[in-house]
Amino acid sequence: MSRSLKKGPYVHPKLLKKIAARKPGEGAPIKTWARASTITPEMVGFTFAVHNGGDFISVRVVENMVGHKLGEFSPTRKFVRHGGKAQKG
Repeated sequence: MSRSLKKGPYVHPKLLKKIAARKPGEGAPIKTWARASTITPEMVGFTFAVHNGGDFISVRVVENMVGHKLGEFSPTRKFVRHGGKAQKG
């Protein structure tokens, strides 16, 4: 279920401050733990380092990502592989 149109998209306030203080494409990626933040048009061109529980995944925001959440582009699970010993040999 999506968020109410009356409330608008959720973006962490501290993340908005960091975006306002920079220009797109300059400096190091913006580190964030705010995976639930919605990507807005102001974020296009920025690179974010999104935490996935273990480390930070670099995410460069493009126009097609607007409306999605930051956490969608930073997977939290690592797929090893199926098969075990039979597949190795």
